[in-house]
Amino acid sequence: MKILGILNITEDSFSDGGKFLAPEAALAHGEALLKDGADILDIGAASSNPDSKPVPPDMEIARLDRVVPALKKQGAAISIDSFQPDVQRWALAQGADYLNDIHGFAEPALYPELARADAKLIVMHAVLARGIATREDIPSGEIFGRAVRFFEDRIAALTGAGIARERLILDPGMGFFVGSDPENSLTLLRRLPELKARFGLPLLVSVSRKSFLRKLTGRPPGEAGAASLAAELFAEAHGAAYIRTHAPGALRDGIKVLKTLGNDR
Repeated sequence: MKILGILNITEDSFSDGGKFLAPEAALAHGEALLKDGADILDIGAASSNPDSKPVPPDMEIARLDRVVPALKKQGAAISIDSFQPDVQRWALAQGADYLNDIHGFAEPALYPELARADAKLIVMHAVLARGIATREDIPSGEIFGRAVRFFEDRIAALTGAGIARERLILDPGMGFFVGSDPENSLTLLRRLPELKARFGLPLLVSVSRKSFLRKLTGRPPGEAGAASLAAELFAEAHGAAYIRTHAPGALRDGIKVLKTLGNDR
C-alpha cells in the first residue's frame, strides 16, 4: 500500500487553505509529509470543494512551478491533482509520476498525449462531469451503480485510445464528489472489494477530513483526524492500494500496529 501526502498550494482548500500557498511553506510541508511516511506527494494548486473559487490554469501552473521542480530534485514521487488539460500537459512535461483527475480524464483531446506518457493515471469518479464539487442529492442506492458505469465507460475510452490499462488507478470518490448524503461515501467504502474484483485495478481512497466524516462525527476539519484514520484503516483492510491523506504519519503507524496484531494471531 502506498500513501499519498496531500499538499494543497491553494487559498481555499476546506481544511488548510492558505497555509501552504507561499512556496517556502509548501516546500517545508512537502518535506514534512515525506518524513512522516508519504510515498508520493499529491500536489494541487486549485481547490475543488463546493465553496472554492475557480483558478485559471496559468495560475495553477505558476503555483506548481514554484514547488514541483524543487521537490523533484529531492527525489520525491509527484502526483499532480488537476482536471485542467493545460495543467496536466505541464505536469507531464515536468516528469510527474501520477496525474490525479477528479473527473477521470474527461477530455479526449488529451488522450494521445496521455498514451505517449508513462505517468500513472488516477481515474476518479464524481457525480459531476465538469468543474468543482457541488452539493448534489444523489440517492445512496444509486451510487455504486453510477461508479461502476463510470469506470466501465472511462476505462474503455482510455484503453481504446492506447493508454495501457496497467497505468490506471481507480478512485471511487468520496464526500461531496459523490453527493451530500454521507451514506453514499460509506456505501462505496463498504463495497471496495467488489470494485477491486470487478475491475482488477488498484484502488485509491481519499477520505481525509471529508465532509461525510465531519457530518457523522460533528467535528470540524481540524478535529477530524481520528475519524479519517478509522476510515483509512478500513479502506486499507478492504483492498485500497493507495490512500491519499493529510496525515501520513498517523496512517503509517496505524497500519503497522494492525499488521503486527494480525501477525501475532
